[in-house]
Amino acid sequence: MKLRIAIQKSGRLNEESMKLLKECGIDLGNGINKLKAEADNFPIEVFFLRDDDIPQYVEDNVADIGIVGENVLLEKDKKVKLIKKLGFGKCRLSIAVPKEQNYKGIKSLNGKKIATSYPVILQNYLKKEKVKAEIHEISGSVEIAPGIGLADAICDLVSSGSTLFMNGLKETETILKSEAVLIGNNKLSKAKQEILNKLLFRIDSLRAAKNNKYILLNAPNNKLKEICALLPGMKSPTILPLVEEGWSSVHSVVNENMFWDIIEKLKAKGAQGILVVPIEKMIL
Repeated sequence: MKLRIAIQKSGRLNEESMKLLKECGIDLGNGINKLKAEADNFPIEVFFLRDDDIPQYVEDNVADIGIVGENVLLEKDKKVKLIKKLGFGKCRLSIAVPKEQNYKGIKSLNGKKIATSYPVILQNYLKKEKVKAEIHEISGSVEIAPGIGLADAICDLVSSGSTLFMNGLKETETILKSEAVLIGNNKLSKAKQEILNKLLFRIDSLRAAKNNKYILLNAPNNKLKEICALLPGMKSPTILPLVEEGWSSVHSVVNENMFWDIIEKLKAKGAQGILVVPIEKMIL
């Protein structure tokens, strides 16, 4: 029994998806650059597909789970379940217009032509905003549409915005913030659900590790209580006595988002020799 996972065969999500599986300890051997690969050390089979096709394959139970952009999931609108957001492949789906255009809000697109590869998401957005515009569905090179007279505006994925800039466009409305998501078939067998749970456990451990740092520091014993109050860690800090009398070594885990604020407070309380170490995996 193997869990079948579909990932993008090429493009922006392929590399990160493969990296995720590798960091989860899944060895695909010589499977890279093939249409299908089996892991040697985990009950999983990988299909390499066009990203637009992945939701359909998962709905049809050809693949049990898949990794796609949230934008693709919403555009295709297939009967699959969103299992988990994965935190990579972040981008946004935005409306852009020529830089010289005097844009005065979404209502200014009434009666205009908008080129996009995401007609479903765009139509839903325009309907919500009560804007009637003509949608031109095209695939690839959407950003050139205004320059060749095909459309007055575009709706496309944006990461850095450099492509828009190079084509004389400016971003005006963000419709959707997207990232890679793990999707699944709605009728997974009990056996496959158990394999999926093992995979999710590994993914959660990786993500917890990336969001935290392991911290070691030397602290004067008369300040231990105050310093430990700043370092809750997973349960409580570990304290080990140093050879030098009156000092202890304190070990803990700090959330990435709180890191710099906590470091400053620790130093103010007399902490010295602070070491910060990345965590590879973190089992909660």
